[in-house]
Amino acid sequence: MRFIQAETRLLPVPHVPEIRLWQADDATLLWQRSEDEIGVIGAALPFWAFAWAGGRGLARHVLDHPGLVRGRRVIDFAAGSGLVGIAAALAGASSVTSVEIDPFAIAAIALNAAANGVEVSPMIGDLVGSAVDADVMLCGDIFYDRAMTAAILPWLRELAASGVTVVVGDPGRSYRPGSGTILRAAITVPVEAALEDSDEKAVDILTILPA
Repeated sequence: MRFIQAETRLLPVPHVPEIRLWQADDATLLWQRSEDEIGVIGAALPFWAFAWAGGRGLARHVLDHPGLVRGRRVIDFAAGSGLVGIAAALAGASSVTSVEIDPFAIAAIALNAAANGVEVSPMIGDLVGSAVDADVMLCGDIFYDRAMTAAILPWLRELAASGVTVVVGDPGRSYRPGSGTILRAAITVPVEAALEDSDEKAVDILTILPA
């Protein structure tokens, strides 16, 4: 946690100013320093240090439509910084579990939840293919990689078939499914040009349908 606090700053999230996160200024520099910190070349990208477009849009949607999560058990999948899970907690979810495979992300989620005065349970591990004890699964920005989408999408559809409400924030990533979703809303959010190809992104809020 000391590493995260030393390399990032606690700042409000643009377009979601109700939430503050420990955020980095330079992705490449932080990536190099995280490799030095753990002594491993090829460490995971520091997704936890930024409010990515899909998560930013989804967090805004959750705060503006609290009925999606209020009184419900929520999983924030591939949580990164924990932004979406924190939004769910602020919107009245009965419980929030933020799931990540990166130990740095788990530490960042704990710090960010504390900074916002909410209770979020960080969980390290790969849930893909498993049943979940939740009413709602929230996923911000997950369709950016072909292999990841191929692994995750059938599982999300299985969860939807089991009665879990699965909602994704997608800013037009390359491997977004072309069918089998319902558009809930569209939100334009500001983004960092260093991370994206523009200064803002249109984020679609999608419900994933069963297969």
